[in-house]
This record gives sequence, C-alpha cells and structure tokens, in this order.
Amino acid sequence: MPTPQSSVPPRGRGGGGGGGGALAHATIFPIEGISPYAHKWTIKARCTHKGEIKHWHNKNGEGKLFGVNFLDDSGEIRATGFNEQCDSLYDVFQEGNVYYISSPCRVQLAKKQFSNVNNDYELQFEKDTLVEKAEDQGSVPQVRFNFTSISDLQTVEKDTTIDTIAVLKEVGVVSQITSKSTSKPYDKRELTLVDNTGYSVRLTIWGNTAVNFDMQEGSVIAFKGVKVSDFGGRSLSLLSSGSMTMNPDIDEAHKLKGWYDAGGKRDNFASHASLGMATGGPGSGKRDAFKTIAQVREENLGTSETPDYFSLKATIIYIKQENVSYPACLSEGCNKKVVDVTPDEWRCERCDKTHPKAEYRYIMSMTVSDHTGQFWLSAFDDVGRLIMGLSADELQVKKENDEKAAAEIFAEANCKTFIFRCRAKMDNYQEQQRVRYQIASASPLNYPAESLILADLLKLYNID
Repeated sequence: MPTPQSSVPPRGRGGGGGGGGALAHATIFPIEGISPYAHKWTIKARCTHKGEIKHWHNKNGEGKLFGVNFLDDSGEIRATGFNEQCDSLYDVFQEGNVYYISSPCRVQLAKKQFSNVNNDYELQFEKDTLVEKAEDQGSVPQVRFNFTSISDLQTVEKDTTIDTIAVLKEVGVVSQITSKSTSKPYDKRELTLVDNTGYSVRLTIWGNTAVNFDMQEGSVIAFKGVKVSDFGGRSLSLLSSGSMTMNPDIDEAHKLKGWYDAGGKRDNFASHASLGMATGGPGSGKRDAFKTIAQVREENLGTSETPDYFSLKATIIYIKQENVSYPACLSEGCNKKVVDVTPDEWRCERCDKTHPKAEYRYIMSMTVSDHTGQFWLSAFDDVGRLIMGLSADELQVKKENDEKAAAEIFAEANCKTFIFRCRAKMDNYQEQQRVRYQIASASPLNYPAESLILADLLKLYNID
C-alpha cells in the first residue's frame, strides 16, 4: 500500500452529510493508492470536471446522480453521488477548486463506458463521506492532458477516448436529434476545429453545453475526454464526462494561437472525411493511385463486380443547384428523407416518427475537370459542407430568403480545385447500366506537398 504523503489539519465535515465532529490528522493518500483494500484514507485533489445532474427511471424506481473527476500529482479518479449525496454535494464542488475527500467512500471497479478517466477504480459517495474545500488551492496540478493532433486521428481506433487541442474555426447552429432508443430529443452543436498539422475535424457538443456555447471563432480550446468516431472518416464527440477549456495557459495553446494569428487562419485544411475509401478499398492497406479523368475512362474503372477506388486532382466547373439537398430525419443514425405533412410536422416512414422540423443534408451532383477531360461526380453531406462552406440547412435558409445570395455561394464554389478520393461502381439507372463516380472525401490542395510532387517530376527531365 502506498505511503501516506502528509497529514490533514483538523477540520469539520463538509457537504457529505452526517453530523458534526472533526477528523484530526488523517493521512493523505495519492489517488493512485486508492483501492477497495485501502481504508481510512483522505485524498487532496482538484475537481477538474463536474457533470450535470442526471435523472433516471427504471422498473426499480427513479433517482438522480452526478459525476465529478478529481486529479492530484499521482493520477485521476471519477466519483459519483446518488440521490441524497447528489442533493448535499452537488453545490459543494466547483470545477477548478481543491478539496479533501475522506472515507467512508465506496471504491469500486470503474464503469469505463461512463468515464474517460484513466483509472481502474472509481468512487461512490456515501452518507458519511467527508468533503471540505482546501485552504491551499495551489499545491495540486491543474487538468492533465495527453493531446492527440488532428492529423493523427486517422491512426486512432474508433470509440477511443482522447484529449485534443485546436483552434475553433467555425461554430455551427444548435440543432436537435431524436434518440432511436429512448425517443428523447437531444440538442447538439457542431464545431469545426483546425490545428497546425493542416487538418480539420468536426466535433459535436451536446445538451446544455451546446445551447450555452459562447466561445468566439479563433479561440484555442483544450478538450479532455472526446470520443473518436469513424462517421465521415473521423469525427469527435465530447462525452458527458469530458470537459473543454478555452485559451488555457499552456505552451501548446500559445503555439497554436501564434500560428493561427500569424497566417494559419488563411490556410487550406484537409479532413479525414471518407467512406473508408482513401485506401484503395476497405482493408486493402494501399493508398489510392492518382488518376486523370482520361485514365479513369480508359482503364474502365468501376465496370468490374467490385468497386474501384482512385484519387483525382480536379477543378469544379459546375454544381447542379436543383435538388442539391434533401430534408433528413432527425433520429440518430437515420438520415432518411422525411416528408412535410404540415408546416410543423415532418414524417419519417423508416422510423415511423414525426418531427417538428427536418435537417437538410447535401446530396450533390457536380461536373469536375482536369487537363484530360471532365465528368460528373456525386457527393454527400460532409463533402458538400467542405465545398460550399456552410451546412445544407444554412444554404436552404438562404435559398428561401435571398436567392441572389444563394446563387453567389454556388458561384464561389465553382473553379475551386480539390483532391478527391473517389469510388467507381456500376449502377442501374432507368434500366440502363452506367458507371457512377462518388466522392468519398475531398481536401483542398496542399501546396507544399504539390510543390514536392512537381519537383520530383522536374527531376525526371534532368533539368539542372
């Protein structure tokens, strides 16, 4: 068992409930030393996160709970308070403050599905758990981060929980989705983040965090406890047990802010958006070969039984404005088209549900060109957002209120060059077979990388 670090001065009970009295000279244990086999311990730790009170209902009854995360020099641990402890302790804890927490307090195996904390155990407050705010607030470290850069997300497994730090590039509007399992509506807001690796990623925040979000574009935000998803290639979601800190006073934040203000804000950013096709097909382990439009046709890509995958550098010359988006279901994971029954009712036949509104999603057709020819490509929501520079919902509002402004957005999207990663597959249309070319992901030109490619080409001509 770890050696106690120091002694705690005499103090009374905190918000744990359970009478008066004092606890004199109890030993302070490091968080890493807390286990079900440790007794009569006290930790001195900083509250790094306090979640919202959650209410639950099941066949055994109903109740409420909240969770907090604690940090000291040795590690982190999560604690949960139920019902009476929720009432007595919730207002006691404030994020950023340091507290003494003393047994009796249950130590149990951590429920990893509800926590992003790196500890095999977690605490559950009991009736006589002692809590007191420490007079010395400076001797315990602040939040501990283990940052993953945006460019490295492609190497991170799906459902992994990570920390990341980035510049807030864009702030989306609040929207609602309906959970398929509970049929409850949830507020969400999507943030676009960038960093100095040249990549961007979308991060979703939820609930009151989404509704009350007021950080300004250009701010540096450190996120702790975000879940990695493979939706759209790679995207992030802030867990309920996670936290975010605006413009933290750490070296990584200062470097990002300096880079962004010095010109990073004008950079073009690649994304991880894909359908698993940036690698020559799922599981192939090979990167797509770059093709010209003429080569795609000459090699008859897409005419075999399995899809073909290729990369293409091309310029958009026309975007079909009719049916550029469709009204989609708000149910989580559905995205099927809904029908407006009344102005305030949208019906999804697949989910058999009615929603007060729809969320428009891109389903685009465009003509692209390179020096060898041109052809049609189709694209979905993630790529559409990148090309148009705004969500389909926002574009729909402009089309309804200001057709001229909407037309200008389409005009601005033309004549832009991207690196497209595509799938070619045989399709049936009006009883005729044709090859359909679908964009899996797109990224703006990376000029330093393009320069290296051109330099290598020049070497082939032996030009001094």
